[in-house]
Amino acid sequence: MAKISFFGATGCVTGSRFLFETDNLRILVDCGLFQGSKENRLRNWEKFPAPPSTIDRVLVTHAHTDHAGFLPRLGKQGFSGKVHCTRPTADLCRILLLDSAHIQEEDARWANKKGFSKHKPALPLFTVSDAEKVLSQFDPVHYGEQLDLSDSIRVKFKDAGHLLGSAFIDIRKTDGKRRRKIVFCGDLGRPSSALLRDPVQVYDIDYLVMESTYGDRLHDDTSFREDLIRVIKESIEREGVLMIPSFAVGRTQTLLYVLRGLEEAGSIPVLPIYVDSPMALDALAVYEKRIKDQNLASRTLRIKGKDVFRPRNLHLCDTPNQSKTISAVGSPAVIIASNGMVTSGRILHHLIQRLPDPKNTVLFVGYQAEGTRGRDMIDGKESVKIHGRHVSIGAKIENLTGLSGHADYHETLAWLMGLNRPPEKLFIVHGEPKASEALATRIREEFGWEVVVPAAEEEYELDL
Repeated sequence: MAKISFFGATGCVTGSRFLFETDNLRILVDCGLFQGSKENRLRNWEKFPAPPSTIDRVLVTHAHTDHAGFLPRLGKQGFSGKVHCTRPTADLCRILLLDSAHIQEEDARWANKKGFSKHKPALPLFTVSDAEKVLSQFDPVHYGEQLDLSDSIRVKFKDAGHLLGSAFIDIRKTDGKRRRKIVFCGDLGRPSSALLRDPVQVYDIDYLVMESTYGDRLHDDTSFREDLIRVIKESIEREGVLMIPSFAVGRTQTLLYVLRGLEEAGSIPVLPIYVDSPMALDALAVYEKRIKDQNLASRTLRIKGKDVFRPRNLHLCDTPNQSKTISAVGSPAVIIASNGMVTSGRILHHLIQRLPDPKNTVLFVGYQAEGTRGRDMIDGKESVKIHGRHVSIGAKIENLTGLSGHADYHETLAWLMGLNRPPEKLFIVHGEPKASEALATRIREEFGWEVVVPAAEEEYELDL
């Protein structure tokens, strides 16, 4: 027998943490930070439900914060085993975890200086030293490479098409001639991504853990490129600046790829484009190095000599002083800055300056979780609170989902349709309650499968 415990991503889209136990092995699949509302963020400070020192391995589906961002804290609390993921994921995690640790330290230092923390002294969730230590525990593999955790447990990472290096985690247990399998989807990517390969099909699944970020929604069928062209042209007509809050890892690189293509096709004029995110620039270097892990279209352009991530008038802003110079930029221009949900990062400074002006535009190109400023803005709030003050929203707010890395419910059902047989049980996680229940209902109605939406820290016995 085996057991799975759901320590995160239940009732929300963050904090993915699933403990899988079998054959005297304790395997944690994903180790994400909780994000969004204060209630969620405070969960990062709670005692981990299983003693970290008893966890043998961590398997990471991909490098986004909600799937990998808690690793330094887990190590700080006693985890000393190996962390397995794909090689691109390891590259991106180095950037993500060190940057996150630096921010944690700076936030604690600032809170102590200004005295606004309830804790004396304020402490970081984890430090750069914690991040460096857990990064030394990484042992990455290639897609499809067999990883043996015991005589009977083998693991393979298979391309999920969500982010560079993202993977389904395929765990198979062998007992004599009996073979049983559980698959953790992480985040399911979309077909025909601008940069990434399509998600692979996985077979012979007995138990499946499936995300539901867009479990109750469909992406707009109209072309993302057509919508982006419209937004850019309307911004130019209003003589405004287009601000794009964007996730530093994945989304920013894809945006640059698309914008360069639109420029070359003559669909948009050449505009000054500012990327204001040190993490995004570090991730850009990884994307440029790992072109072989991208789709055929991207690789073909590289063979033809195209610098696929470099629009003609691109400005890469790394230092604080370079970031500050953007405040003097007039229109028309595009500013891409992290983070994507407007919860922190350099985008906040640009919004304070430019959000009240109706000439300007804020374009969201990714999912906005409940409790974030991004969700408030697309929900039509008249103001948002930034750095302790209310900033009025005069700018035009646009929201395009076509660049999302998450499959919508039609695309999810289509992927499930490709399974060669029904799983014995399908667990729905990583979604807001309404989305998770909607996807569970659709799967039951479409396929007649047994579907469970687990609650926080719920445990299930598995016949493995």
